[in-house]
Amino acid sequence: MRILLIEDDTETARLVTDSLTLNGHQVDVALDGVNGLKKAVVGSFDVLVVDRMLPDLDGLSVVQSLRRADVTSAVLFLTAVGGIEDRIEGFASGADDYLVKPFALGELLARVTALGRRPPSPKQDFLFRIDDLEVNLVKHEVRRGGEVIHLQPREFRMLEILIRNRGRVVTRSMILEQMWGLESDSKTSIVQTNVSRLRLKIDRPGDTPLIRTVRGLGYIIDQPA
Repeated sequence: MRILLIEDDTETARLVTDSLTLNGHQVDVALDGVNGLKKAVVGSFDVLVVDRMLPDLDGLSVVQSLRRADVTSAVLFLTAVGGIEDRIEGFASGADDYLVKPFALGELLARVTALGRRPPSPKQDFLFRIDDLEVNLVKHEVRRGGEVIHLQPREFRMLEILIRNRGRVVTRSMILEQMWGLESDSKTSIVQTNVSRLRLKIDRPGDTPLIRTVRGLGYIIDQPA
């Protein structure tokens, strides 16, 4: 499973990451709420493990923002805030499970595994349509005008990031971080090159352009104006 851990305590983050990785999971880490929210929105994670007491943006606000954005990844709060009212508030925000610190790594692993086995939420969209473009995230199939478009894995991943955020600007730095794990703005030329390659396949001659550049910000995919 792909798991995002949003945890500001580096020692806890290391222990949890090591445990989940040893059990075959792919783990990304964000050390504050703002970066955690950014990653969760575009990352297509199966499970999010979220601390409530986070710098910049608290965990409760992160989960509420994700649910408003229709992100349906399963959410487990992992937190020292463990009162009854706190738990109720956590579940009301959109969390699926709640584990209080201190915790046993074995219990955390069991809960994460159980969340990953749940059937996808009916709100989850796997088939996206924009104009005559169809993207099936389960089959990894892309069609435009009924014709199959063959994308390389990196091209498909970039298209997935854009289409999950349809109608919203995706910055170059967001793509850079999600695809390559890089944060340096000096590397955004990599993004520009790969977007250009994707456009050659998605927006072919004679097609209405769907991927647009927003000058100074990034890219957006949406219905043609």
